[in-house]
Amino acid sequence: MSEKIALFKGKEIRRTIHNDEWWFSIVDVCNVLTDAPDHQTARKYWNKLAERLRKEGSEVVTICHRLKLLAQDGKMRTTDCANTEGIFRIIQSIPSPKAEPFKRWLAKVGYERVQEIEDPELAQQRMKMLYEQKGYSKDWIDKRLRGIAIRENLTDEWKERGITREVEYSILTAEISKATFGLTPNEYKKLKKLKRENLRDHMTDLELIFTMLGEKVTTEISKRETPDTFDKNKQVAKRGGSVAGNARKEAEKEIGNSVVSSDNYLIESEKKKKLKL
Repeated sequence: MSEKIALFKGKEIRRTIHNDEWWFSIVDVCNVLTDAPDHQTARKYWNKLAERLRKEGSEVVTICHRLKLLAQDGKMRTTDCANTEGIFRIIQSIPSPKAEPFKRWLAKVGYERVQEIEDPELAQQRMKMLYEQKGYSKDWIDKRLRGIAIRENLTDEWKERGITREVEYSILTAEISKATFGLTPNEYKKLKKLKRENLRDHMTDLELIFTMLGEKVTTEISKRETPDTFDKNKQVAKRGGSVAGNARKEAEKEIGNSVVSSDNYLIESEKKKKLKL
């Protein structure tokens, strides 16, 4: 599960925060409203619709933005997105019996974002509820939410150091992960047989703990040394990850097994279902 994916009647709608509001994947919306068999069909539908709207002189297409969202291949790719107002206007051009319930769903999601801006604790409460509905344990959820807060502190610190591009965040995150676990996030996802899924949603308690340690130590070193170049930030990331990596190795000696696990939550969910049966 990802906080950047919403569900409408069981179908995923990718979204991202842009200018402090939710922006939704137009292709995903078209997929839902047209019952397209796959994303490729929905993408073709949107391309034809956008072309028709341009010819009609509609302003809808001009208010769309190409933003990065997680694609089916697990990579961040740019795709056409619109905010709540833009999606409402696009819906008017799509004949669908789902249009009205989707509008109500969209209005609710948009209103929730306004509430979260006014009271950030609401976002955490909703996230906690979603994890509980997925069957995660309360102890695991507490660690996951704490990890999200630590990650946000780290990215805020990177912004202070002049790190602003997604690719730079990815490189620095990979440095911490490699020093902590001996694997980059992409390598870790392959180990766990994940594709689009969020890696951290499939980590064990110990994996989350050492992830937090590496990122927290990196944040503290950066605050103390204030690195002013990307290369210096990269070295700080390695050092922060190494602290967590050394602690992981010591823990493995004591517990007698590897912290790094190929297990994912999909596997664990199936195990739980079988036990109930």
